[in-house]
Amino acid sequence: MDRFIRAVRLASQLCGFTAAALIGLGVIVVCEMVFVRFVLNENTIWQTDFVTFSLVAATFVGSPYVLMTRGHVNVDVLPHHLGPRARYWLALASTLMALAFCAVMTVLTWQYWRQAWNEHWLSNTMWRVRLWIPYASMPIGLGILTLQYVVELACLVTGREPPFGIRSEAAR
Repeated sequence: MDRFIRAVRLASQLCGFTAAALIGLGVIVVCEMVFVRFVLNENTIWQTDFVTFSLVAATFVGSPYVLMTRGHVNVDVLPHHLGPRARYWLALASTLMALAFCAVMTVLTWQYWRQAWNEHWLSNTMWRVRLWIPYASMPIGLGILTLQYVVELACLVTGREPPFGIRSEAAR
């Protein structure tokens, strides 16, 4: 189990680095696009699509890292006011629901990606990018996010981590 947890966490970290690189590339391409349009007075063809696809890909691919680091925005007023037992059951229920949602979304986005691959979908812009390429970020990101939720569930059930990352007063 420890190897699985380490492997998924490593994959989530790689996803975080990849998402950061995609955002960085998007910023560089926006700067290049401004230079080409306003300094060289030329048309841009691929830059807008690239930036859009890279930011969407960063969102999907970066989601496992955000979950792993508890970087998502959440309202934890209720867990802070619950006792350890109720907090555990709430964490278990919310993790199971999130895991189910991500698993379903992984399957659906994989089917969507496969349809784009099989039917040779192209974007309707001048760049005419093969849509299976940017669409791949959806099942990849959601698939690793699903695995990260499995890790979160395993850590919760085995007591490796406290529910919602909140230690009980007795453990402090």
